[in-house]
Amino acid sequence: MFDISDDRRPKKNSLNSNFEKQEFKELWNRINRKAAFSVDFDSEELVQKAVEELDASLRVTPLQYTIQTGEQAAQVTYDGLKDGEAFVLKTTEPEKNVHSIHSAVKYDLIGKIAEGTQLTRRTTADILKGISVTVFGQFRTNPESFISETVRLINEQKATMIIEHLTYDPVEDKFDLDIFTTGQTKQDFSKAGDKLKRHIYDYVVTDSGIEREFVKELDTCTEVVVYAKLPRGFLIPTPVGDYNPDWAVSFKEGAVKHVYFVAETKGSMSSMVLNEIEKTKIKCARKFFDEINRKYAPENVKYNVVNSFGKLMELVK
Repeated sequence: MFDISDDRRPKKNSLNSNFEKQEFKELWNRINRKAAFSVDFDSEELVQKAVEELDASLRVTPLQYTIQTGEQAAQVTYDGLKDGEAFVLKTTEPEKNVHSIHSAVKYDLIGKIAEGTQLTRRTTADILKGISVTVFGQFRTNPESFISETVRLINEQKATMIIEHLTYDPVEDKFDLDIFTTGQTKQDFSKAGDKLKRHIYDYVVTDSGIEREFVKELDTCTEVVVYAKLPRGFLIPTPVGDYNPDWAVSFKEGAVKHVYFVAETKGSMSSMVLNEIEKTKIKCARKFFDEINRKYAPENVKYNVVNSFGKLMELVK
């Protein structure tokens, strides 16, 4: 009889011997630090910066609608009606609506912007009172667009101020080792790929083609001793939500300049592609690792964003 195995069975993904390597313990001891953050936030400064940015950049496009006219086809069949072919399109005419403020829809302008920016109604009102009459007049043109663009621009200024006034204070508390075992059996291993040699688990679930290629090269690089896809429980607190870095890598001593590295993998290195929350979390992580290094040992851990294994090697050499 043939022994037919079922490849659809879920893989078991236990920690392997790489987890016990001294090089991984050294890496983990360096990044296993918690910290509390504080932001000395000045509402008046935010109001001033937001007003300047809105006056310079807020541009709202008028609401548009399209009028299409057509004629019934000469031959109308059941199938034609079902497929939308019973009428023949003759003209398409775009129109702009410049009187949308007279719509029956009522907007809580201050409330909507306060909700989207997580600012108080008073601070939101101070910003709106500060912008020019011409810029504020765009609300008449397209209320929805005015609100969403105002929220976006204020949040950009808020994120910039957060980074400028953010400080981290490392604390004695550390992560428990159970973050490496919690939730491992619930992963979808259909995207896990082949068994690995240098990872702390036999398999790793990747989120993208970028990550799959990154793992392939990490696992075959002779200068890499051990690496880990950091578990979801490894979190750095930031004012815009907790941040979970992607990778921790330990290289051979003497082979590279930065032996211990924490990497965030992104498809594009351009900050234009990342949303404001992502950009802010990455900037916060830089401050976190800078403070950890400063307090415990200079240049212990290097943190950066990479879009490929080649980029990582450029940074560590």
